[in-house]
Amino acid sequence: MLIDTYGRVATDLRVSLTDRCNLRCTYCMPEEGLQWLAKPELLTDDEIVRLIDIAVRLLGIEEVRFTGGEPLLRPGLVGIVERAAALGPRPRMSLTTNGIGLGRTAAALKAAGLDRVNVSLDTLRPDVFKTLTRRDRHKDVLEGLRAARAAGLAPVKVNTVLMPGLNEDEAPDLLAWAIEHDYELRFIEQMPLDPQHGWKREGMVTAGDILASLRTRFDLTPEDAGARGSAPAERWLVDGGPYRVGVIASVTRPFCAACDRTRLTADGQIRTCLFATEETDLRGALRSGAPDEEIARLWRVAMWGKKAGAGLDDPSFVQPDRPMSAIGG
Repeated sequence: MLIDTYGRVATDLRVSLTDRCNLRCTYCMPEEGLQWLAKPELLTDDEIVRLIDIAVRLLGIEEVRFTGGEPLLRPGLVGIVERAAALGPRPRMSLTTNGIGLGRTAAALKAAGLDRVNVSLDTLRPDVFKTLTRRDRHKDVLEGLRAARAAGLAPVKVNTVLMPGLNEDEAPDLLAWAIEHDYELRFIEQMPLDPQHGWKREGMVTAGDILASLRTRFDLTPEDAGARGSAPAERWLVDGGPYRVGVIASVTRPFCAACDRTRLTADGQIRTCLFATEETDLRGALRSGAPDEEIARLWRVAMWGKKAGAGLDDPSFVQPDRPMSAIGG
């Protein structure tokens, strides 16, 4: 079991497979990209599968989310999913992706054992997409979403970040589109995860702003509080249901008290939180020949030291020293 001093138990493992990405989203990284990790620093496929096995067999992990960077850039992704699906107990498995390349891999990922996907899409307008991501790949993301739905990677969730002056007016259109195509839409408040440290609390599009915009066109009924559990998204029934929309308000409505996540970076470090400033090195233990029980002990110690919360709305908050692409969303 992975328990911390506040009584929270981690059952959800986020595994970053690479720090690389084929987009350059303005809220994530600079246009020129970043200094990528050298290949020897990255965990191998075998090391990733071994750590997932330790997590589910010895530490009580029930769900694994593969992230990046962009996880579809990992050459061995399908094999990693297939091997993880064969573990006992078998974890539930999902993937967070920008959708580029999902059109040609969705069926193989489903066959390997992937259960569902979260696809990032911030706008319905190709010109705005190009401005936000600095790439002209809007149609590829839409193709990926269609392929995920056709492959049965359900529910297909769409993650959207609204940015002032760019797409903040699109919330109602995005929800109408998601309902039309049977996707579950989740808005995410912009978080301070950019290496340029350009994030400012003032002027960001908040959960309150998003809900007010949606209510100009839809009737929103809060979902029963008990249905949320440890999920980060607050959800609302749209026009009485059955469709729902979620809002992840990491900044204005922190949900740290219910957090059940532990994070493995692409270079084999354990992070207790996206905003943690400390890491625990499991790669070194793996490569020095440590047995599974010792690696599990290191992991338990790391999680025992997890802090109460991120404090994003605190003016003294210090942004993390690694961008989201290196930590995993």
